[in-house]
Amino acid sequence: MDYKKKTVILAVIAILLGLLYIFYDLSGNIGYILPRRIIKIVAIILTGGAIAFATTVFMTITNNRILTPSVLGLDSLYLLIQTFIIFLFGSNSLVMMSSNINYLVSVGLMVLFSLILYRLLFKGEKNNIYFLLLIGMILGTFFSSFTSFMQVLIDPNEFMVAQDRMFASVNNVNTDLVYLSIGLIVLATFYFIRFYKYLDVIALGKDHAVNLGVPYDYVVKRMLIVVAILISIATALIGPITFLGLLVVNVAYEFLKTYRHFYLIIGSILISIIALIGGQFIVEELFTFQTTISVIINFVGGIYFIYLLLRMNKA
Repeated sequence: MDYKKKTVILAVIAILLGLLYIFYDLSGNIGYILPRRIIKIVAIILTGGAIAFATTVFMTITNNRILTPSVLGLDSLYLLIQTFIIFLFGSNSLVMMSSNINYLVSVGLMVLFSLILYRLLFKGEKNNIYFLLLIGMILGTFFSSFTSFMQVLIDPNEFMVAQDRMFASVNNVNTDLVYLSIGLIVLATFYFIRFYKYLDVIALGKDHAVNLGVPYDYVVKRMLIVVAILISIATALIGPITFLGLLVVNVAYEFLKTYRHFYLIIGSILISIIALIGGQFIVEELFTFQTTISVIINFVGGIYFIYLLLRMNKA
């Protein structure tokens, strides 16, 4: 079976799972329950699509299938922003109470951080993508440490609010945020389209891409900006899910058996949607909301990450 047919199969599975989630055990106040389930599905599609899209591009740029955008420190920065707001203003502040303001502040600061980081590190000709990853990992560790420091100092009741931000959840997604995310993701996608044609060549490596006429540094910088925007939107919408991108993109590579990025991106997005819908269904029906979807995804993704490391070590 070729990768085109496999992509169609993934699309069918994603649609069926979505319909199952929306209409399963639909009873009671349908006028209230049905719109909330639809919003959750849309939020899952946006989040899963953005993370899968960004991770596929990021792995292609770095030419490494175990590196994800989380190494840039955006997840840690998001948690730092949430904790700092609570530490400085309290959980009853306008920024924390208004999900729209909190969303815009979080996305704005994460994108601004990424732009400043790229501007500083790519200012000289000698700096490259791997130096960026190293700095991102160091800053991510610093953000996590500073976040933990502030969480120790704040009131225990305030800490509970901060802790809620540490785990991704689609249960309380604001409808306005979903519409805003759609607009931002569409704009980022349209900006990315002009660079899409270079992906298959960039996957061959920098030297081959340059020899084939790709303006490598120019394209990579713009792609990294799109990656940062998409990850920032997804993280601010429902929270950080560290291992989702690693899991779905590698599964897409293994399942589709192709290096054509058109199908890889679509396949990764569909697998991401399947994983998130399936995870959310398990959270609601099996665990009865006793855990969050990020715990399940990170647990499975962490095991798969260890498997990838062991397989690469044997190779």
